[in-house]
Amino acid sequence: MNIWNTPIGMGEVLTLSAFLFSIGLYGLFTRRGIIAILMCIELMLNAVNLNLIAFDRLYVHDGAGQVMALFSIAVAAAEIAVGLALTINLFRLRAATNADEADSLHEPNGFRN
Repeated sequence: MNIWNTPIGMGEVLTLSAFLFSIGLYGLFTRRGIIAILMCIELMLNAVNLNLIAFDRLYVHDGAGQVMALFSIAVAAAEIAVGLALTINLFRLRAATNADEADSLHEPNGFRN
């Protein structure tokens, strides 16, 4: 049997997805930089998209999982745009992109006048 012609089963796809999600979750809990945290969230979202497409292909066959994955990719792109804008603003104010520095951006007495 040729190794290149063997079909990839659901077990392999779910294993890959769980591996990607685990890497993203580990990075989310251990990293301090905002850019690295955003990359880990993207890795976790890609694992979810892989699951959506795999289950759609195996069980449903109508493309709903692929459409949901496309919407998830669009939401992830918007999330990255907002996250990068906040990171740039944090860097301008504090000259650091550490996630712990974002706590110090709030005003102690509410809004400024």
